[in-house]
Amino acid sequence: MRIAIDTGGTFTDCVFVHDGALQVVKVFSTPQSPALALAHALKRIAEEWGPVDEQGGETNVTGVSARAWRKRNRTGLEVCPTELICGATVGTNALLERRGGRVALVTTAGFEDVLEIGRQARPRLYDFFVERPGPLVPRARRFGLRERLACDGGVLRRPSRREVARAVRAVERSGAEAAAVCLLFSFVNPAHEQALARALRRKGWLVSVSCEILPEFREFERASTTVVNAYLAPVMSRYLGEIETHARRAARGGRAAVRIMQSNGGIISASVAAREPVRTVLSGPAGGVVGAQYLAALSGFERIISFDMGGTSTDVALLEGAPAVTNEGSVAGLPVAVPILDIHTVGAGGGSIARFDRAGALRVGPESAGADPGPICYGRGEQPTVTDAHLLLGHIPADHFLGSEFRLDETRARRWMQAACRGRSSAEAFAQGIVDVANATMEKAIRVISVERGYDPRDYTLVAFGGAGGLHACDLAAALGMPAVLIPRMPGALSALGILRADVVRDFSRTVQRPAAVARHAARELAAEFHRLERLGRRELAGEGFAGAQVRSERWLDMRYPGQAYELAVRATGDFVRAFHAAHERRYGYADARRTVEIVTVRARLLGATPKPPLARKPPTARVASAAQIATRRAVFGARRSLPAVYDRALLRAGMRFAGPAIVVEYSATTVLPPGWRARVDGYENIVLSLRRAARTG
Repeated sequence: MRIAIDTGGTFTDCVFVHDGALQVVKVFSTPQSPALALAHALKRIAEEWGPVDEQGGETNVTGVSARAWRKRNRTGLEVCPTELICGATVGTNALLERRGGRVALVTTAGFEDVLEIGRQARPRLYDFFVERPGPLVPRARRFGLRERLACDGGVLRRPSRREVARAVRAVERSGAEAAAVCLLFSFVNPAHEQALARALRRKGWLVSVSCEILPEFREFERASTTVVNAYLAPVMSRYLGEIETHARRAARGGRAAVRIMQSNGGIISASVAAREPVRTVLSGPAGGVVGAQYLAALSGFERIISFDMGGTSTDVALLEGAPAVTNEGSVAGLPVAVPILDIHTVGAGGGSIARFDRAGALRVGPESAGADPGPICYGRGEQPTVTDAHLLLGHIPADHFLGSEFRLDETRARRWMQAACRGRSSAEAFAQGIVDVANATMEKAIRVISVERGYDPRDYTLVAFGGAGGLHACDLAAALGMPAVLIPRMPGALSALGILRADVVRDFSRTVQRPAAVARHAARELAAEFHRLERLGRRELAGEGFAGAQVRSERWLDMRYPGQAYELAVRATGDFVRAFHAAHERRYGYADARRTVEIVTVRARLLGATPKPPLARKPPTARVASAAQIATRRAVFGARRSLPAVYDRALLRAGMRFAGPAIVVEYSATTVLPPGWRARVDGYENIVLSLRRAARTG
């Protein structure tokens, strides 16, 4: 059994296949010890799905007793080991909260302050008082190594053994837990970095080396990425060690493979993640994008905007077929130049806290109640949240939350909400204001990845998921003029489903900087660069158990017009120069086919194919949607009171249609259809929502 686990701010979601059917388990996250929630989930899976051994022995999460497992191994029968694939937020949270390890940085002498100098671009153009985040490594732990390479890799000054030993002693005296090494032009000639890294590793240090993490030009981004990797290494090593311990306990008598979701939409082994944790900083959101693209494609939607609203944040991405990958990411204001899915995140989630500022304006987020204490209606929180607002408006039936396993406390929420608004309005008006402010924040996020980049959201379908995505999807689609909303199966656990379907992916790159015309004529030279990266990738994947036809390769080129500061990535197939001109026209509105084009970086992506849980298309039913209706309740939509029908999604079947106002409840999420919206269930049991033409706006 392969189990995918996505750890969120409020809930930890698990998806796995049992008897050919996808199963979902949600447990509350444990922010103080994220791996503990994983252990709770594994225990629950074992209790609910694992058969009891005939002799009364315990079973593991694969549903095979320890005695049966050992017996099968002795007889030589093939047994599928337990595999846990985790989406980790540990790295992201460590950066946001500055809870990583103590890092020492060794760089070329005279360049110790590159982290503070950075780039001269202003975060906000007209803000003269903007404060940049401080460097992860203070000046006292940044050391210079007396060495120097020329821009072509030629040695100008070789570090002596005494100089290397001096740098090692400086790191030892600094009190650091990990070391980062980033020397000038090491992406061309890594010899000096490798010599220093060997000396540090002999002393037992966790060492991040830029020629291994990011062998590309741009010194600041390379140094920042290497330092982030070193900063996360102690935290991720501890976390992954805990996960592997829980996995071994769950798979009694069997092997327990652990893999981690990367920011690029692929997975890697826990050992690689511990060595290169910078590749996991957007682990959870990446799973959601992969899952959204898969289910949208099944329903016939290729151009989509994914909208993932969880407990603490909202993640949005624009997709035209395959998810877009960027090398210009930033987390907590720190450049991270490894490949990541192009995702924009804002601090708006179901647990986002509402408050009035000094001027009396209503603010929602980015602070979140998280899982502890959680929203007021969970029983412990005392600050109003978006979830409490929806409960008071009647959008979330209190007795149908988490499949009726957990009843929300509406009376408590109303009392604290009324106290929080301090007589300014009724509790319902306050709740509506919270929802409106949250909608405005998320609408702006969608405009950032669409309108501000030249894409019209009216040409796309909104794919809404996460525990709270379906509560806001129709409002956002109406405001943006989007023609349809897709609510996928298991929306509250779609990120975990995406993680379950992800392939093992390894990205390799090298800066070459040469004219494209020369490279086109010297095809052998360019092919040799790709072959070198692919050999490295195939060796890595062989260590993960993939070989031959299980492995496929993608080749990419980062290209630009000479003098430009940034590049565009195009596939290294066919006439890639013409492809670059077309990409430049699409991105910037112009292109000049007469200009010289430069290849800056070659990239190879190696993918190891993993088993994919199938989703069968189901024939339409003859039954009407009223067969799935379980209640009618009072609710408020805008300023209008309505009596929406409540539908149980587990009873909805392919071909059913119904109209708003309506509420769809299920184990992992709640979906709201305001008046004027209609719904149909497609063959994959996704719900497609559309606004009636007469009521359409925008």
